[in-house]
Order: sequence, then structure tokens, then C-alpha cells
Amino acid sequence: MVNLRTSVIVIFAIAGMALAVIGMPSLLDYIFDTVQSASYSSRSAQPNVVKLEKTSFRKVVFAGGPDRDGSKDASQVLADVLSKKTTIDSVCKEHLNGAQCEDTLLSDNAFQRPELKELGKLKVPGELALVRNDPRPGQASIYEFKSVVTTTPQSQPEEAPHGYPGSRQPIIIIVLALLGSMIGAGTGNLAIRLFERLSKVWEGMDTGDRVNLLLGTVFGIVVALPFLIALGNLGPTIATFATIGLTLGFSAISVYALNSVAEVLPWKRDEIRGRPSGIKVLDTNVLIDGRIYDLARTGFLEGELYVPKFVLQELQHIADSAEALRRQRGRRGLEVLKHLRAEYSVEIGSRDRYAADPREDVDSRLVRLAKAIGADLVSNDYNLNRVASLQEVRVLNINDLALSLRPNVLPGETLDIAVLREGSQFGQGVGYLEDGTMVVVENGRSHIGEEVTVTVTQVIQTERGKMVFGALPNDDNRKTNGHRPSK
Repeated sequence: MVNLRTSVIVIFAIAGMALAVIGMPSLLDYIFDTVQSASYSSRSAQPNVVKLEKTSFRKVVFAGGPDRDGSKDASQVLADVLSKKTTIDSVCKEHLNGAQCEDTLLSDNAFQRPELKELGKLKVPGELALVRNDPRPGQASIYEFKSVVTTTPQSQPEEAPHGYPGSRQPIIIIVLALLGSMIGAGTGNLAIRLFERLSKVWEGMDTGDRVNLLLGTVFGIVVALPFLIALGNLGPTIATFATIGLTLGFSAISVYALNSVAEVLPWKRDEIRGRPSGIKVLDTNVLIDGRIYDLARTGFLEGELYVPKFVLQELQHIADSAEALRRQRGRRGLEVLKHLRAEYSVEIGSRDRYAADPREDVDSRLVRLAKAIGADLVSNDYNLNRVASLQEVRVLNINDLALSLRPNVLPGETLDIAVLREGSQFGQGVGYLEDGTMVVVENGRSHIGEEVTVTVTQVIQTERGKMVFGALPNDDNRKTNGHRPSK
């Protein structure tokens, strides 16, 4: 079975062959014509230039005929002009004696004619001469000298031949077909590779990014459409490049605009993930616990502290509770926040737009916010810890920190412990270390209220912390009220 790559390459090869056979001869003709035209143009760029001088006259024609002698009219007018009874301008304007005026240029050869020889003697503008029989019997003309005009006529360039003579010979067509098929096959191979890479990129994109890309492209085409209609009369070449450029430009701007407001788009909110920023987002129970203030004072808590407004509102709601214990806890959280703001930079509510849906509960909004801005979530809530971990949001649990800082107790060590109460099993007594670790003392029930020295027999790690089991070596090691009993 033929695979997709082979099919695409074959199709491109056939298309390249067809385009080469159809289009390449015309392209060869165009190249040949361009080169030949440039050659002929350079050959005729400096033609033989012959400068010719011609004399400009104003010619006043008096037509002759069977019943009218133009020579008499011309002579009479010439006499009136010379005697300054009138002017040539007036004669032409009033058409005296049927005069018709026109401008004419005469070359030096024209002055060789017998009837025009007198004109060659005129050198000053305004000088006049009478010419009879010009050009038919009975017609006469008065010539007024105006100026000498220099002309430089050029010869027409030699026309270049059209078309490449051998562009449509069979051997040329075969070569072009082979060349077109090879170029087409190579182009098809590149196209299928590009398609495969784009497919991998597309498959690796989030759903929200795909939607943004599609919507941005459609919106870019819609926005570019009026501009393309306005530029349609600029010619096919400019219109084509303008269409491609405007469409790509507006599409890129649209995609960028959609990505810049991704936090408010319903199809992108669950996919927003910011780069690690070092920001610490504080949960409600951490502020109520109060140890966050002591931890910040030690300098181990780095980065900016951030408290969302919805956490502050939850604290205020707890502080306004009708239940005394709950109200006390809320007020303690507000007091801890007050101390933190007095000594450290604590930002409140400026980034809440990344968790803008008030219909969600506080825990969901905290996780969404921390994920969007690349922050760490500081919380003692076990359930929130698990939910955030599933969404790859790092949680800093102060309880876990406290447990990790407890001193290690190994079996065989001795501890001085005060037995405070009886244990869950018969004969057991229970005491506590300074960090709160519970110590179960075997046969310690009879020593409740006493301080004894026990030997550690076993250490068990539970979800709530460590449990230490110890035994009394003998009754001589017993201590009562801080003193050894007398023998």
C-alpha cells in the first residue's frame, strides 16, 4: 500500500512536470526578450545625433485668385506696416485684406529656393520680407523673422527579436519536464516534512491554544478584508502580497491579543501555568495558625508574600462569627496578617484576576491562582495539599516543616520524661517531649505524675508524626518530683 509521503511526492512531481512544460518555455522567452532588449537598448542608447538649425517665422498669407491679386494685398499691407500705420499683430487679428497667419519653420535648404532667398537675409526679430507666388500663382506672403531654433532629431532604435528560438524544441521540453519533476518531488518531500512538524506542534498544543489560534486567524481575515477590497485595484502582484501580509499581520495581532487575556477566557483558565515566581500565597488556616509570622522572622521564608482578597474576606467572615472560639480564631488571623504587613512586604488582591470566578470555593481559587502566577501555596490543610499536588502546584505545609525539624530519637537512647496520663493499653503511661512528640512508657501507669528515665525501644512514623515507645530499665531509675527516691 502506498503511504501518504509517497503519494504527496508523486503528486508534486507530476505538478512540477506540468508546470515546467507549460510555463518554462514562456519564461525562457521572457528572459531571452529581456536580455535582447537590454542589449539592443544599450546598442542604441547613444544614437547619431545631428543638430539642425531652423528659422522660425510668422507667415501672413494673402491668397490670390481669378478675381483677387494676393501680391497687391501683401504689398499694400507691408507698406502700411513699414510706415507704422498698422502692425502684423493687428493684421493677423483683423484679417486685413483676407490675411491668414501661421507659424512656420524653414531649414537652410529652403532658403535655396529663388522665391525664398530674401528670407535668408533676415536676422533681427521683427524684420519683414515679401514672397510672391508662395506657393501658387497669385498668392503672396509676408514673413516676419522670429528666431533661430536648434533641433536634435534621433533615429528610431532597432527593434529586438521576440522569443527564444529553441524554447519549444522536443529535447528542450524533455529536459524541462525532467527538471520540473525533480523540483516538484523535492518540494513535495519538504512539504510533507513541514506538515509532519506542524502536526506534532499542533498535537502538542493545549486545547485553549488551538482555539486561540483558530479564532485569531479567522478574526485576522475578517479585519483584513476591508483593506484587501480597498487595495484590489493596485494590480495582481501588489494585491497578492498585500493580501498575504495583511492577513498574517492581523492574525498574529489577534492571536497575541487572545493570549494576553487568556486568564479570562473560559477555554484557557484551566490550562494557565505561570513560570516559577517565588511568590508565596497564604491560605486562611496558615494565618489563623500564626506560625507563619515566626517563620518569616527567621528569614527562611523567601519571596513575596501574597494574600488574596477572598482569603481576607474569609478571615473577616470568621472573625464576625457568632461562635466565640471561631470568632477568636478569625481575629487572631487578622492580627497575624497585621503584624506581617507591618514588617514585611505583603501584597493583597492585586493578582486575583487569575482566579476571578467567585462561584468556586476558596480552595479551588487558591490552586488556580497559584498555578497561574507560578507561586507556592502555603497551607496546613491536608485536603488542599493533595488537590494542589495533583495539579502540580507546590505546597509548603508548616506542619510538615515542624515535623521535619523534630529531633531524631533512636532506639537505645535514654529520655527523661514526665508521665502525665495512662495509655490506651494496660499498664502504659504517656508523656511528651518538648516538641510535642508522644512517648508511650511500658509499665508507666504506676508512675503517673512522676519524672522517669526511659530507654527508647521503638520509633514509629505515622501521618500525624512520630510515636516513641520506651521502657523503664528498673525501678532504681525512677524519679519522683524531680528527685530520686531515697533507698
